[in-house]
Amino acid sequence: MSSFNGLGMHLGNLSRLSDARTRSISPENFTGEAGGGGKATEGTGASPARSLGQGWKVSPSIDVAPGTTIDLANIEGQGAIQHIWATVRSARWRFLIVRMYWDDQEFPSVECPIGDFFANGWESYAPVNSAAVCVNPGRAFNCYWEMPFRRRARITLTNMDEVSMRIYYQIDYTLTTVPDDVAYFHASFRRSNPLAYKTDHVIIDGIQGKGHYVGTYMAWGTNNGGWWGEGEIKMFIDDDREFPTICGTGTEDYFCGAYNFDPGWCDPQTPSGYREFSTPYAGLCQVIRPDGVYRSQQRFGMYRWHIMDPIRFDSELRITIQALGWRPDAERRYLPLQDDIASVAFWYQTLPTARLKALPDKDFLEVI
Repeated sequence: MSSFNGLGMHLGNLSRLSDARTRSISPENFTGEAGGGGKATEGTGASPARSLGQGWKVSPSIDVAPGTTIDLANIEGQGAIQHIWATVRSARWRFLIVRMYWDDQEFPSVECPIGDFFANGWESYAPVNSAAVCVNPGRAFNCYWEMPFRRRARITLTNMDEVSMRIYYQIDYTLTTVPDDVAYFHASFRRSNPLAYKTDHVIIDGIQGKGHYVGTYMAWGTNNGGWWGEGEIKMFIDDDREFPTICGTGTEDYFCGAYNFDPGWCDPQTPSGYREFSTPYAGLCQVIRPDGVYRSQQRFGMYRWHIMDPIRFDSELRITIQALGWRPDAERRYLPLQDDIASVAFWYQTLPTARLKALPDKDFLEVI
């Protein structure tokens, strides 16, 4: 993005001046208005601040009642969201649904459980240190995806749980001119549980418009012993039908690892085992290992951001991934797996957007 209009900056242009206006929404300034922060006289911090009064952290968070939807942000004008920070006291992250609406579109361009959106899909804290998403100690969710809008931006949060959830959050944005060639941010959640035998998990389909694909997060739970990541990712661009333009060589390869994410596989001097890693553009950020009693299955969290290599499309995009292991026989045959696979697809495209596939019901979403 060009620094002249106040959208995304980088070190090479950080010193350039701009006419953009910086704003921020939080429970201390629900509208983001200039000079509107710290005015609350009621809020979740009112009791601790009772001897100090207004301006002393009276409203640092909000409580979202069961079965309700609240607006986190409702911005009028033209600009771009540049950073989102949030932390949630509860760990039932699959039951907190984030939706984002751009301009006057009636249905969301982003619809995703909050944990999966921030590359933490298993309702268990995993550190992430990447260019687009950081998850820091204390369950601190941070997102740096740029989210432009031309008339309006609305972000909602729905609590599907049966108990109230407390959330602390801050949404930093700029009001500025958005160039004509800037597209809109999208994200969509999918889950296959279990994946049907000899079928591919669909990361995204139904995209209509012009844009570019920028990232994948996957929460992968295995239902078999042995290695699970031989499957290929396939990206069907525009007129591709039976065969894709992009075909990967294996699951760990797509997420920028190799040989089972196991350094001991190639080097006998290194202890064998899955090795977590987190880099600016790719990572195996989470490995949940069995405890031998009730946590019996292995679970993995992985991300791949196409920031340096976006996948361009002019009219359509469909992305799938196979789940393949090995049969324990002498013939070395692949084994189609029936795993628990959840994913989030991230992309930019023009509006209007085709309606996202609806989220499954609460019981199907649940992490058990």
